[in-house]
Amino acid sequence: MTGNNVSHSNRHTKTRFMANVHKQTLVQDGKSIKVKICTRCLRSLSKSAKVRKAVAALA
Repeated sequence: MTGNNVSHSNRHTKTRFMANVHKQTLVQDGKSIKVKICTRCLRSLSKSAKVRKAVAALA
C-alpha cells in the first residue's frame, strides 16, 4: 500500500506501508512447517485455537 508522509509545512513525500511479516514454524497435521506469515494472521490463528479449546472443554 502506498501513501504520503505529510510534514508540518504540508510537504508530501511518497511512502510505502509494508506488511509486518515474520518467519514462523506452525504445526499442521502433526508436521512442522515453516511459513512467512503476517502478525495479524498469526493473531487470528491464535484466537481460533483458543476458541477450539473452549468448545472442546464445553463438549
